[in-house]
Amino acid sequence: MFTPNSNLAKSLLVATIISTLGGCQSSADNNQPAPIAGQHKANSADTQLNALMDEVWQYRLSISPTMATGKGTTEYDHLLSDLSPNALAEQNLRIKAFVKSLNAINRAQLSSTQIINLDILVRQLNNTIDQYRYKSRYTPLTAESGFHASLAFLPSRVSFKQVEDYQNYVARLRAIPKYFEQNIHWMKEGLRTGNTQPQVVLKGFESGIEAFIVNVAEQSVFYKPFERNKPLSISDSEFEQLKTEAAAVILDEVVPAYRHFYDFMVKQYIPGARQTIGVSNTTDGTDFYNNRVKYYTTTDKTAEQVHQIGLKEVARIRAEMDKIIAKLEFKGSFADFIEFLRTDKQFYPTTAEQLLKEASYIAKKMDAKLPTLFKHLPRTPYGVAPVPAHLAPKYTIGRYVGASRDDTPGYYWVNTYALDTRPLYVLEALTLHEAVPGHHLQNAINRELTDVPNHRRYSYISAFGEGWGLYSEYLGIEAGFYQDPYSDFGRLTYEMWRACRLVVDTGMHIKGWGRQKAIDFLQSNTALSKHNVRTEIDRYITWPGQALSYKMGELTIKRLRREAQAALGDKFDIREFHDEVLKNGSVPLKVLEQLILAYIERTLTD
Repeated sequence: MFTPNSNLAKSLLVATIISTLGGCQSSADNNQPAPIAGQHKANSADTQLNALMDEVWQYRLSISPTMATGKGTTEYDHLLSDLSPNALAEQNLRIKAFVKSLNAINRAQLSSTQIINLDILVRQLNNTIDQYRYKSRYTPLTAESGFHASLAFLPSRVSFKQVEDYQNYVARLRAIPKYFEQNIHWMKEGLRTGNTQPQVVLKGFESGIEAFIVNVAEQSVFYKPFERNKPLSISDSEFEQLKTEAAAVILDEVVPAYRHFYDFMVKQYIPGARQTIGVSNTTDGTDFYNNRVKYYTTTDKTAEQVHQIGLKEVARIRAEMDKIIAKLEFKGSFADFIEFLRTDKQFYPTTAEQLLKEASYIAKKMDAKLPTLFKHLPRTPYGVAPVPAHLAPKYTIGRYVGASRDDTPGYYWVNTYALDTRPLYVLEALTLHEAVPGHHLQNAINRELTDVPNHRRYSYISAFGEGWGLYSEYLGIEAGFYQDPYSDFGRLTYEMWRACRLVVDTGMHIKGWGRQKAIDFLQSNTALSKHNVRTEIDRYITWPGQALSYKMGELTIKRLRREAQAALGDKFDIREFHDEVLKNGSVPLKVLEQLILAYIERTLTD
């Protein structure tokens, strides 16, 4: 899974209006009237669209201060998003106005590239409208994390070079209590209306909040910028004053905000959370889930169709798994083999360092294979690091976190918590998915594109990105990985995991499945540890529809590759095909199909 660091609170955890626009800072705070969408004297459709794309982007920066900081815009560095009712209502109207103006553009006068730009922007804005309509702001957290944890990335979003950078950062820390109050306001509305996360998945959630409650400022993640080397432009006395002020703000304002949130979660939210599992049990939940299916798959498939595709894939992959078990001459049933993999110590690391080193070795080994699969490689590097301790207990196995700024690397996070649940036989598949040729390669190329507008350069379409990540696991076969049969079974268990997602996600949210039924289905069909199975099912419960992205995207990319190979024959070049898939950035699957068909036609006529 890919998580853009600069957009973490929006797209991974909050699932609110922030998910597309990256926050909500009221334009009233600018002390000047906001421009009305579409007020352009355009001489052509292209000119009109270019002006609107720029206007929308600037508006996004103004209402999403932390996103703006990550993109190099500094004028909002002292602010956090405004999630007040008036701000969100105003933004909803502005976004609708933008959509109306964009839809009024004469598409017949646009180039094919501009049509893609237009459609992706309208898709993004419509998603934000949908999030507002379905009141996603009522649940600004998932089983894994929430807005409170996303704030831990604030220190990494700023390049601290001068006094103003530190002063703005301290001002942003002072804004945390209000930001918490606004989120808690919406969560109380969720309690009042029954639109909460399910109680069962929130067990132990409070421990992730408690990690931020410290007695000494220097122990806080928010103090990190003051532990770095002092910039030469700042005097010793100035820096000491800034450190003193920051320490006071952390202890007097930030920590109390976390303590208040902790008390709210323990005393009100978790006890009052709903007992049901599926989002269809909430207000307009069935409509919302169907909306999420279309959004996350970028197709017109229904939930039932996706469910059936999942069942078919589960059967196909199971047959491949059975072949490996037979090859190993294992004496016992499929369930016996899975239990063997889950319990035999030979398959598990004994130290966090061992796990991180093995992941790093696999990643570096794949780095050397990339030129045989790609013509164009990105400039941005990546590192390998453990999942932060405050997230790890309820976090997924591993994840890619995109660069927070253009001058920082991406990171492949490996979860080193509970080492007896982190099997080494899945590490090759995990690494290829999260690092290279998966999320890092795709995301870094996307960020380095110079011929696409910002709303595409910094966007992430889950069906495309997660589909590419799963396809990247498959590419490991061609790159010489999975030579060990257990590792190959690990690859298949990861593919089975994504196939099962199609079944359990739709099962829980639209077909009335209970949590235990979903756990049993995933546990009986994969070699994932029981701990990972539980954390994954809880993730799907609290993030409806996102889990459908992976398999639907991978199936499409594989199908397009087969079609290109069949049509081009000897003219097919795997490096060119991969470049064609990635060079336009993250796009809906229908657009990807159009782009590959155009590539086939061009190649045939050359």
